Amino acid sequence: MRFYFEISLVKSAVFAILYQGLLMLVDYLVYAGNSAIVSREGIVTQEYALEGNLIIIFSKVISFLCIILIKKQFGKKSTEVLTDAEWTKFLFYPVFTIITIITLLMEFQYTENEMQANVLYSISFGMVVMNVFVYYLINDIVIRDAKLHEKEMLELQVKNQIQMYRSVSENFDIQKRKSHEFKNQILCIEALLKDKEYDRAVDYVSKISKGFFKERNAINTNQVVVNAILNTKYEEAINKHIVFVFKVNDLSNIKMEDEDLVVILANLLNNAIEACENCIGKKVIKFKFMMEEQMIILSVKNTCNQMIIYHNNEIATTKMINQDEHGVGIKNIIRIVEKYNGEYVIQNDEDQFYFSIIIPL
Repeated sequence: MRFYFEISLVKSAVFAILYQGLLMLVDYLVYAGNSAIVSREGIVTQEYALEGNLIIIFSKVISFLCIILIKKQFGKKSTEVLTDAEWTKFLFYPVFTIITIITLLMEFQYTENEMQANVLYSISFGMVVMNVFVYYLINDIVIRDAKLHEKEMLELQVKNQIQMYRSVSENFDIQKRKSHEFKNQILCIEALLKDKEYDRAVDYVSKISKGFFKERNAINTNQVVVNAILNTKYEEAINKHIVFVFKVNDLSNIKMEDEDLVVILANLLNNAIEACENCIGKKVIKFKFMMEEQMIILSVKNTCNQMIIYHNNEIATTKMINQDEHGVGIKNIIRIVEKYNGEYVIQNDEDQFYFSIIIPL
């Protein structure tokens, strides 16, 4: 244990003692139970030693089941891919093995010949071997699925980052073009005023002011990345006839990496826009992103037409479009919130979905 798990000698000794203690406890309980129920005289050395061997195998299966349950409870990193229903199906096999061995102990205490004893012994031992084989098979599948899931999360994160950085670049180019146009407009107004063409100057100013009001860059938080994301999603929401209500303040001092901001905002707003897009009736997104009282407060509330089943950090409903992508996106958000020691709340009813995040500064 010391070399395989690369832990201290003290920890290795403690775990070894706990493991041996578990084996001894299980052995004692199995022997005592057999003595009280099956062999009331306490004799386990019947002819051909069948009962004694079955008791040994039965004890080891019980120990194996205990270790699996301990791993499920404390080994979250490698087993979180399996749902409770999948764990129940997996545990059926060791439980079935235990029941089978109990049946053998109850019905075949006395065997007629050595061949019969060996057959029964082989059956029980073979089932134990199959338990170990199935366990490692499931474990390999879990590890593979965890790696695939992590890959999906990274791919979605990269996808969102590329989209948002492209938006930042486009906004920067638009801003440069506007600055150039604004300079030319000022020169034109100046020329009209010098020529005392006041009516034409008024008409020209009125014309360009209407263009200003049509601009969608309505959100300014003094943070370039946040501005790019919010204005891009605001434009998208307006084009899809979604009411976008937002409340923001000065985020220039926000202490979060740009990549993390992209992941959180892009996933939250993408999910909200998609839910509203498929919504019949009101299509409203209420967004809040503020720094106050030494806290970063971020919340998104959107209308939706169906109950979104959320379980074990995943969207579990079978009705939602792009279900896998939504589940991965939420896991990405939660991972980043935990990275900054924040907390989150997810609420859902029949017509609204709500995701709120608080991160200490």
